[in-house]
Amino acid sequence: MAQRIVVINPNSTAAVTQGIEAALAPLRFADGPALDCLTLAEGPPGIECQRHVDGVIGPLCETIRREDNRADAFVIACFSDPGLLSARETTARLVFGISEAALASALTLGERFGIIAILPASVARHRRYIRQAGLEPRFAADLPVGLGVTALGEGQVVEDRLADIGRRLVAEHGADVVILGCAGMARYRPALEDRLGVPVVDLCQAAAALAIAAVRLGWKNAPRR
Repeated sequence: MAQRIVVINPNSTAAVTQGIEAALAPLRFADGPALDCLTLAEGPPGIECQRHVDGVIGPLCETIRREDNRADAFVIACFSDPGLLSARETTARLVFGISEAALASALTLGERFGIIAILPASVARHRRYIRQAGLEPRFAADLPVGLGVTALGEGQVVEDRLADIGRRLVAEHGADVVILGCAGMARYRPALEDRLGVPVVDLCQAAAALAIAAVRLGWKNAPRR
């Protein structure tokens, strides 16, 4: 039976899901797991505050429960990893959060990572996540681009603003790896890597790559206590 990884965009903006679909194109191959991207219709247009994070946990877990028998792994495609622990209690399948996966990937690519956030309000959540993960010694900075999720549509103006923030992370804060702090930024990764001259990590690509490895290698969850 063909293997299937379900990638769930917890916001309701279809354009973000389409961007994730495009970003995952290099990870699709003939005999590899299917990468199916779903949009959570019950979610807000963008997850931009803690209330949004908390509000999608219920419908997100319900989607995982509904897809459980037809999936080999799940990816939660939002930087805040909303409902990650609840999702892991909902299914016996592996569940990957894109933030957790991106941070793990960044640690293999350089000494200090910086994050491009969407809005100033996002920075506090990101810093809390990094502190809880014990990664502050490797953290350079988290700077907002000042755009909400729905404003990240394809365009040169957005790319230029992301590049400006990326340059500040590298030049002023010593980042040698840059993490894109929103799934809606996925389409800009190749151009930004060229412009910044350092590795740029896309969240969804990082998580999907781990999920593919897990499914192909038959990884299992650790015993639950």
